[in-house]
Amino acid sequence: MPQQHTLKNPATYAGVGLHSGNRVALTFLPAPPNHGIRFRRTDLEGRPEIEARAELVVDTQRSTTLAKGQVKIHTVEHVLAALAGAGIHNAVVEIDANEPPIADGSAREFARLLRDAGSVAQSESIEPFKITAPIELTVGETQMAVFPHNGFKITCTSSDRGGRFTQFHSLEITPESWASEIAHARTFCFFEEIEFLIRNGLIKGGSLENAIVIRDDAILTNEPLRYREEFVRHKILDIIGDLALVGRPLHAHVIAVRPSHHGNTDLARAILAQMRKPLEAAQTFAPPPASIPERPPEKPADRRTLAANTVSHTPDSPDALIRDGATLDTIQVMKILPHRPPFLMVDRVTRIDGNKISALKQVTMNEPYFEGHFPGHPIMPGVLQLEAIAQVAGILMMRQAENAGKLAYFMSAEDVKWRKPVRPGDTLIIEVEMTKSRGKIGKARGVCSVNGETVSGADVTFMLMDR
Repeated sequence: MPQQHTLKNPATYAGVGLHSGNRVALTFLPAPPNHGIRFRRTDLEGRPEIEARAELVVDTQRSTTLAKGQVKIHTVEHVLAALAGAGIHNAVVEIDANEPPIADGSAREFARLLRDAGSVAQSESIEPFKITAPIELTVGETQMAVFPHNGFKITCTSSDRGGRFTQFHSLEITPESWASEIAHARTFCFFEEIEFLIRNGLIKGGSLENAIVIRDDAILTNEPLRYREEFVRHKILDIIGDLALVGRPLHAHVIAVRPSHHGNTDLARAILAQMRKPLEAAQTFAPPPASIPERPPEKPADRRTLAANTVSHTPDSPDALIRDGATLDTIQVMKILPHRPPFLMVDRVTRIDGNKISALKQVTMNEPYFEGHFPGHPIMPGVLQLEAIAQVAGILMMRQAENAGKLAYFMSAEDVKWRKPVRPGDTLIIEVEMTKSRGKIGKARGVCSVNGETVSGADVTFMLMDR
C-alpha cells in the first residue's frame, strides 16, 4: 500500500485571482499524516480553515468554490489538481484572499512550486479507492461516467453548444503524464461568454495572460497553443482537481462528455457514496454484539459499569457513530435522533470535530409545509431552520451513551436572525458549535447557510428528556 506524502519544504507564489481580480499570495505548507488538504484564509480573523471535501462545495459557476459558514475559497480546482498530480496527500494551502492566484491559467506554476518544494513519505499509508461498480450521471449538457480500472484514466470530449472546437483526449494519469501532458493546459472561454461573465461579477482578473479566448474560428492568445488539444486537456485538468475532493487517490476510468465543475463535483459525491456503502452494509448486517457472560453481581455499581460497557461497544450506539471525523447518512442520523420525516431536519452529517458539527438538509418541493407556506411562493419556515439547528446540536449531545434515545426540548432561542429566504432546491448547510453542555442542558450557536451565504442563525438552549 503506498505511503502518504507531504511537502518537504514550504513554497510561495503571488498573483491575482481570476474571478475576484484580488492580489493574493499562496503558500504551500507541510502537514501531518491523515491531515488531508486544507485551505487557510490568513486574511481573516482566526485564520479559518476549509477542508478540500466534496461536501463543502457550494458553487460551481465557472469554477469550484468551497465554503464553511461565511468563509469561502473560490477557484480551488487548479491548486487541487497540482497537489493530486504531485502525489501530495497532506498539505495546508495558505492564501491571504478569497481565491488562489490564477497564474497563467494552467497549473504549471503550482506544479513547479511543488516540484521545487519536494515531497517526503510519511509514516501512514493511503489506500486508493477502487471503483467497484459503474456510476453514471447527467447534469444539463454534461455526461459523466466512471468504471472500474486498475489505475486512473480519464477519457474526455469537449466542445461548445454548437459543436465548435470539438476535441477528444484519453490519458492514463500518472505523475509523469500529469506533469508533461496536462499541467500546462490553460483555461479558455468563448468570446460571447465574456459579457455574461463580467455582468455576473466574474473574470475580474482575466486577460490573455491567463486565458485563451475563442472568437468565431479565431483563437486569441498571447502565445501559441501548448498542445494541439489544449482545450480538452484543460477540461481533464479540472476533472483531476474536482475529483481530488474525494480525499483519496482513485483507481477508476472516468469518461466525460462536455464536463463541467457541476458535473465533476456531483461525480465526486457519487464516488464518496460508493465508498461509504461497504461501511453502511457492514453496520446494517453486522451480527449483534456478543453478550457478556453473566456473573454473580458483587455490588450494584458493577452492574451499572457492565451496562455502560455493553452500550459503549454497540456498533450503532451514539458513541460509536458520533466520533471526530465521522460522516453520517440519513439512516445513521435516525439511529441517533428520535425525529422522523417529515420532521427530521437533517439529511446528512458532513463533519464532526470536537464541539463543532456540520450537517445539511436538502430542501425539496416535496416538503409538506410548502403547500401552505406559501402557495406560489414556497419558503422554508424560519422556525424549522431553528429546529434544524437544535437537532444538529442534539446529535452532539448524544455522544454520551446515557443520552441515547432522549428527546431535545427547546427552552429558549436568543439572538435569532433570519436574513434570506430558503427555497425549494436549496441545500441548507447547518453548522453548530456547542458552547455549554452540563448534564441534560445544552447551549449552542447555530448558523444556517445556502451557497455560502448566511440565511439564519441563533443561540439555542435545549434540555434532553426521557421519551
